[in-house]
Amino acid sequence: MARELRSERRGAAKGAAKQVVVFVHGYGADGADLLGLAEPLAPHLPDTAFYSPDAPERCPGNPFGYQWFPIPWLDGSSEQAAKTSMAASVEDLNAFLDRVLAEEKLAAERLALVGFSQGTMMSLHVAPRRAEAVGAVVGFSGRLLEPERLAAETVSRPPVLLLHGDRDDVVPFVSLAEAADALVAVGFETHTHVEKGMGHGIAPDGLGQAVGFLRRKLGLEEG
Repeated sequence: MARELRSERRGAAKGAAKQVVVFVHGYGADGADLLGLAEPLAPHLPDTAFYSPDAPERCPGNPFGYQWFPIPWLDGSSEQAAKTSMAASVEDLNAFLDRVLAEEKLAAERLALVGFSQGTMMSLHVAPRRAEAVGAVVGFSGRLLEPERLAAETVSRPPVLLLHGDRDDVVPFVSLAEAADALVAVGFETHTHVEKGMGHGIAPDGLGQAVGFLRRKLGLEEG
C-alpha cells in the first residue's frame, strides 16, 4: 500500500488550474527545497498549480531531509535495500501523481515533472512506466537508473529535457549523455542543455530553458 506523501501547493486557485507542475526533490532535501521555484515560474506558466512532495523516508545523512531511496556508497546501505526502497517510493510517487490529477481534474498530458538529482532519477524511472504519458519531464543534474530495463518496461513516452552542469562533482556530467542516448534509442523526444561552469545545482540559463520547454509542451506557446 502506497504511503501518502506530504506536499504543499502553490499557484492557481483550486479548481482553476489548467496544468500542474510537480517538483521532485533530491537526496537529503525536502519539498520546500524546490517549491521556491514556483514563484519565478508562475508568471511564465499561468494557470498552473505547483506541488512539491516530501520523499517518504527520512535521510540518515540529513535528519532534517528526506530520501526517495538510500545511496549505498553514501550511507552504507545494501544494494538490495536501495532497490526495495526505490520500488516502494515509485509506488508512492505514482499514487501521489494520480491523486493530484484527480483533485485538479486534469488529464495526464497536463502534468509535468521537474526533478533534481535523485528526483530526476525518480522522474525518469516513473514517467515512462505510467499508462498515460505526462506532458513533460524536466530533469536537472540526474541519471537514468537501470537503462537496460527501459526498452522492455516503457509504456509511454513523454518529451524529456535533461540539464546538467559541466562541473558537477556529485552526479557525473557524463550522466547527461548516457541518459539522453538511452532515451533516444527507445524513441523518446529528448532535449539536452549543458549548464556551463555549473556544479550540482540549477543555473539561471538552465531554468530559462526549462521554462521554455514547459511552455511549449504544456501548450502555452507554439513550437
